[in-house]
Amino acid sequence: MTDSHSQARRPALDETASDDVLVRAAQGGDSRAFRAILTRYNRRLYRIARGILRNDAEAEDAVQEAYINAFTHLAGFRGDSSLSTWLSRIVMNEALGRLRSRRLMVDIAAVVTPEREAEIVQFPNTVRTDPERTIAQRELLRLVERATDELPDVYRTVFVTRVIEGMSVDDTAELLGIRTETVKTRLHRARKLVREHLDREIGPVMLDAFPFAGKRCERMTENVMQRLRLV
Repeated sequence: MTDSHSQARRPALDETASDDVLVRAAQGGDSRAFRAILTRYNRRLYRIARGILRNDAEAEDAVQEAYINAFTHLAGFRGDSSLSTWLSRIVMNEALGRLRSRRLMVDIAAVVTPEREAEIVQFPNTVRTDPERTIAQRELLRLVERATDELPDVYRTVFVTRVIEGMSVDDTAELLGIRTETVKTRLHRARKLVREHLDREIGPVMLDAFPFAGKRCERMTENVMQRLRLV
């Protein structure tokens, strides 16, 4: 009787649970809480990483590494910032670190074998076939992603966090370590550049960029859960 009453009082560890409840449960080692956090934030964190790295597969890897880093140090999370901002910052640091390493490798390769620079400096986007999309939708998606990819770094990160992911101005400013006025200025410029690119290609487009396929979300969740030995 006591066990049944105790179980009845346990908070739900699913999409209905608050971040605070999930964090406390995860700090206690409850695998359900880890899975719920992954499912809740996979989409946002992938989009942030994808916006920085401009490569689907590498963005997935970056998010998974960021999760491992975050969950390994979850005991140190004190709630000074929201779970969303804390995870986003870890993902952004991971993605930016990969970007710096990539550029360093390019610089070294260009010095060592300059005659083959054109072959070495290739980081093509990995666009995976998604059966849920039609051919037309895939083409539109590529155009929007390409327009975003071509933004300068300082504008692209703001555009992804504010427009693609829908984070608030304040959260974006906190995440990037810049003033809210700077966020607004960069966003205005980013939108103008994206609009100009799309106007050149196909005219005005309204499209939810970087849709997060269910299979990718499931794959990332399972990979992280396995690496944490929670399954």
